[in-house]
Amino acid sequence: MLKKLFRWIVLPLLAIFVGFNVVVAALLGIGKVVPVTESAFMMAHRIGGGEVTQTWVDYDDIAKSAKQAAIASEDATFATHNGFDFASIERAIKRNEAEGAISMGGSTISQQLAKNLFLTSHRSYIRKAEEAVIVVMMEGIWDKKRILEVYLNVAEFGNGIYGIEAAAQHYYGKSAKNLSREQSALLISMLPNPKYFQKNKNAKRLRNKQRIILRRMNSAVLPS
Repeated sequence: MLKKLFRWIVLPLLAIFVGFNVVVAALLGIGKVVPVTESAFMMAHRIGGGEVTQTWVDYDDIAKSAKQAAIASEDATFATHNGFDFASIERAIKRNEAEGAISMGGSTISQQLAKNLFLTSHRSYIRKAEEAVIVVMMEGIWDKKRILEVYLNVAEFGNGIYGIEAAAQHYYGKSAKNLSREQSALLISMLPNPKYFQKNKNAKRLRNKQRIILRRMNSAVLPS
């Protein structure tokens, strides 16, 4: 019985897991040298019948303020950690246990990017485990600049609006390179719920977060 279980269930699942991660590693290798213009979230949007707007821009063509805002808002220790902020993860686990549900992720920029590129928004510990595997590979293949560059190029900023360049053009009619501090902070403030804030750009919660990010931006450490 155990042999049959291993042969017909465990081995196929193991093969799927290994095969998937081999593909992920290959795509990360390709993404190290070519623009990343596709993600799991973009594919899901297209499958759902929506249109995707995304224009790749290189790291140096993204306003410094946008990079600072992303780090100040999403991952203060981005430049120095190995893909995981264990203090934030511990806080998230305690909160989730207290609430009896996965309501807080404690995710770094690397973890968010792994999810956006290869996984789904469904919250589960299985997905978080696979996310961790991808983060380890990503941090080994890409440097921090590349991770931040790709993150800002694939993050969702509204319905079908992916990447900082498309967002800058859509909301401000300018390139990502020319975003002001206030504009960068507002765009990054949208990231937790971009489709909602796209329709509610004057929401108190959004504007409060913008002010917090503006206060923290100068202390954000960019990858060297």
